Amino acid sequence: MPAKPSDSAVLDPIDREIIRRLNDNARLANSALARAVGLSPSACLARVRSLKARGVISRFTVELNAQALGYTLQALVSVRIRPGARHLMGQMAEELREQPEVSQLFILGGTEDFIVHVQVRDADHVREFVLENLSSNPAVALTETNIVFEHHAAQHVLS
Repeated sequence: MPAKPSDSAVLDPIDREIIRRLNDNARLANSALARAVGLSPSACLARVRSLKARGVISRFTVELNAQALGYTLQALVSVRIRPGARHLMGQMAEELREQPEVSQLFILGGTEDFIVHVQVRDADHVREFVLENLSSNPAVALTETNIVFEHHAAQHVLS
């Protein structure tokens, strides 16, 4: 039987619409948001504050256009750590997260230990990233790089 969401995570249709609209534009003025979801500004602000207090909304952020900054290629790099070096995974993950090319880092259970999503200028840049940050690390047993042709982020609201 699937786990039941906690009371703090239950979203009604208005909450979901608020989240959808803020996901599209986190800078949307409260008055415009309230109009769009059919609430008074004070009721809308109370809803947004409640979503934040319950941890449903963790932060408001900016989404950068990597291509406009010259990072025109994305790659997913699978990484397998040597069995005797598993104790170094936390340190390695921290070091990878600090690299400007890394947009996402997934720590996995299964055949691979990490998948690193990188945004780079070109094929030479991805090769340089893998050689300098992964292949040269004695804890790394294997890497496999896959080029991303298209990336479509999900825009739906959970629950």
